[in-house]
Amino acid sequence: MAISAELVSKAQEHVDSGAFFAELAELVRYPTVSDHPSGRVAIKAYLDEVLTPALTALGCSVSTYPNPDPAGGPFLIGTRIESPELPTLLCYGHADVVDGHQGRWSDGRDPWTLTADGERWYGRGSADNKGQHLINLTALRLILAETGSLGFNLKFLFETGEEIGSPGLDEFVMAHREDLNADVLIASDGPRLDAATPTVFLGARGSVRIALDVDLRPDAYHSGNWGGVLRNPATTLTGAIASLVDGHGRVLVPELLPPGLPDSVRAALADLEIGTTPGDPALDEGWGDTGLTAAERLYGWNTLEVLSLGAADIERPVNAIPGRARAMLQLRYVAGTDVDRVGEVITAHLAAQGFSMVDVTAEASFVASRTPVDDPWVGWAKDVLDEVSGHPVAILPSFGGGLPNHVFTDVLGLPTLWLPHSYPGCLQHAPDEHLLAPIAREGVVLATALFHALGRRGGETR
Repeated sequence: MAISAELVSKAQEHVDSGAFFAELAELVRYPTVSDHPSGRVAIKAYLDEVLTPALTALGCSVSTYPNPDPAGGPFLIGTRIESPELPTLLCYGHADVVDGHQGRWSDGRDPWTLTADGERWYGRGSADNKGQHLINLTALRLILAETGSLGFNLKFLFETGEEIGSPGLDEFVMAHREDLNADVLIASDGPRLDAATPTVFLGARGSVRIALDVDLRPDAYHSGNWGGVLRNPATTLTGAIASLVDGHGRVLVPELLPPGLPDSVRAALADLEIGTTPGDPALDEGWGDTGLTAAERLYGWNTLEVLSLGAADIERPVNAIPGRARAMLQLRYVAGTDVDRVGEVITAHLAAQGFSMVDVTAEASFVASRTPVDDPWVGWAKDVLDEVSGHPVAILPSFGGGLPNHVFTDVLGLPTLWLPHSYPGCLQHAPDEHLLAPIAREGVVLATALFHALGRRGGETR
């Protein structure tokens, strides 16, 4: 059942009137930085003063829970049960943000004050994730005000440590499976394909950080007196890296790649273009696996990136062979890749290449997961969104970055639909983070349409 024109109009008017901007400004002013002690205080206030009242207004009972991991912050669950016969929707958001980078924003902007400059609304958390979960809360509120009921049961999970790797989330979700039991997850985080294209993604690539250390001696030695007879750790390190990923971005170790690209993933990514928004960097021809399209490389394949590389003082080099060198690499990987033995695989590979002196440390930070492209919920969501958006919605099998999608697919066993309300150039995690007003306007309409359609289908979706 299509969303009514009147409800679409109300959704658009909520943004056009300035009401949404005012609400978002209130959310942004809380400096909920999860890796700073003062941020923990702001997080508690955000849960108590913002999210609890918002969920209570939706008719939810609200409970706050301690984190089983002392490194993380609390969790909040809001629950509204209309009928056991109706489908249950689980929504998710995160209340925390990264550091505000005070003093580094353009034109003297304050990260904790939402400011508008044309269609850009600047403020920390405006795009990641406060603006996004506010859009979904707004859509639910509009439907409830219009119809008096949602037509489904609602559960909303908020975590407060996503920006520090979601400590305790897996354990918490396992312990609260019954509280979070649902039929589908619909949530918002990350960017669209581009600013102009409404997007649904079904999961996320995983991430493994790999430290390579070549620590050969405590001192540096004059390169004229000792060059040619002492192993150079920097030269050794660059050679080791080049045996893992070549100078054109091609991964050279088969065990670091997925078993293949499923036909359903290839079909979903066909004809999608990357980097089309003004201000996006130009794509580099010949970089990565040239047998794949840019969309396939970004959303359906693995990459091995060098995040940092150094030896001695790069800014003020001296004529000496350094004693040690270090690099940090990152494997971004899709579901289906075996990463349990990444450290062992790389260590064995480097030893076979003559680099046994390179120490390898691997640490996973995100787990890859995705809902199958041919899942019925995916087709349903695309049909609803195509109709209301007026042009085809992009379906991405995986988000290029990392999200805790696996707790929903692997722990709760849910199909996952992520409807992002941001875009790749939003500068999240950097100075000048912003939400685009047109995306917010369209996002409220799309979220309202999707939730409205779920309510009108009722038990048919179960």
